[in-house]
Amino acid sequence: MTSVQPKRGLGKIASRGAAVTLVGQILRVTLQLAGIVLLARLLSPTDYGVTAMVLAIIGVGEILRDFGLSSAAIQAKTLSVGQRTNLFWINVGIGAVLTTIVAALAVPIADFYGDPRLLGVTLALAPTFLFNGIATQFRADLNRRFRFGQLAGVEIFAQACALGIALMLALWGWGYWALVAQQVIQAFLQVVILPFLARWLPGLPRRGEPMRSLLTFGGGLVTAQLLVYASRNVDSLVIGRMFGAQSLGYYNRAFQLMLLPLNQVNAPSTRVALPTLARLQDQPKRYAEFILFGQTILLNLVSLILAFSIAQAPAVISISLGPQWAPSVPIFQVLAIAGFFQAAAYATYWVVLSQGLMKRYLTYTIVSRPLVIGLIVVGAIWGVQGVAIAFAVGNALLWPIGSFWIVRGSIAPALRLFLGSLRTLVVYGIAAAVSFASTIAIPEEQAIVRLVVGFVTLLAALAIVALVFPPYRRDVLAMASARRYFRRTPAAAPDPTTTTQEER
Repeated sequence: MTSVQPKRGLGKIASRGAAVTLVGQILRVTLQLAGIVLLARLLSPTDYGVTAMVLAIIGVGEILRDFGLSSAAIQAKTLSVGQRTNLFWINVGIGAVLTTIVAALAVPIADFYGDPRLLGVTLALAPTFLFNGIATQFRADLNRRFRFGQLAGVEIFAQACALGIALMLALWGWGYWALVAQQVIQAFLQVVILPFLARWLPGLPRRGEPMRSLLTFGGGLVTAQLLVYASRNVDSLVIGRMFGAQSLGYYNRAFQLMLLPLNQVNAPSTRVALPTLARLQDQPKRYAEFILFGQTILLNLVSLILAFSIAQAPAVISISLGPQWAPSVPIFQVLAIAGFFQAAAYATYWVVLSQGLMKRYLTYTIVSRPLVIGLIVVGAIWGVQGVAIAFAVGNALLWPIGSFWIVRGSIAPALRLFLGSLRTLVVYGIAAAVSFASTIAIPEEQAIVRLVVGFVTLLAALAIVALVFPPYRRDVLAMASARRYFRRTPAAAPDPTTTTQEER
């Protein structure tokens, strides 16, 4: 017998999910910032470089471990208990195989970089693939059922515990092992807690379940993700190989600082957008309205942080990481520009996942990503800064190509998405230039004063632009009326939290 929960409007569900996810992300950002600030003062650039060398290579295994099956499960219109069980065991099997392979590659990785420290680091990180493989479908199940509060809770708890232990190890002089422990403990805690939250035990694999569409979706996605990963991590590989752990440490901290706002906005927005858009495929007008609204929120949040960071990079690095990280400043400024183009392309990724456009996305990725890889390899001729510039140029080229190649012909409004991104780039570029000019005369030693003056000036510049530029003013008003937007969703929309008694 089927037990159905009372129906609620999809807009209200998405609104509540967005609010819960936002609160969770604020807490996660706070924890991450605390970790960046405190660990950067306890560890050296070399410590970060040693860990980054290994992660640049074995990180590809995390994509293979998921095999695109978490996204396949979330975007599927229907998903039986048997299908979900089979997906679980596939992810676990892949995770176990990857743990074995990574452990076997420990010696070759250490030999590749010529650094024996990497042997132990690789062996210690290998079990994370098995942990994450077990957790994948539990996380996807909570996401699919819009249980964002529980999902955020376990992630924050695991992150906080892992950071606390890493800080203790760093204080005790464990160096890069503190960073390794942070990675392993965070993955382990999630795999312990998530099954209890999902209230679901997979049982044994089931025959006769229709798995082909899920595996086809996952296979196409993972192939594209591998190429994307290569284009986004070949920079660390090249720098580590050519310039050593210390140079990679400076680059890695700049890159991670740039990714902080990107990941903390992109990841939760996708968590809400994907299941919502997947359920709006039969309502093109609502689909277009939602994705335009989502892009407006995402881009303005990310661009505000990145524009301020570019304009006031010396003060941001000095306060967040410490004066010893000054060589990261010019790298960070260039990578922050690349960050905007990554954010601008994210709505395209929502279209791909929600509409299952794997073949088109894969073709685009096969053609475009080698271009970025080639640019980075050539950029290395001019050192670490050359790598950063090449990375930014590559992402700038991918943004318009992807916007029209992938989105055009789908139910998403390709031109409006592109123009919205372009408008945001121009507006925040102007605001960043004004903020930068406002603090030129202030001594670099007065970092806090520079930040305050620069931020106030940035906001003032944006306010003036909103007054004289109606399209941007409409964006601001749309963000201000976000709650009312969600309430407009028809109450009769299908309830994605509906479950059967068997699924409980």
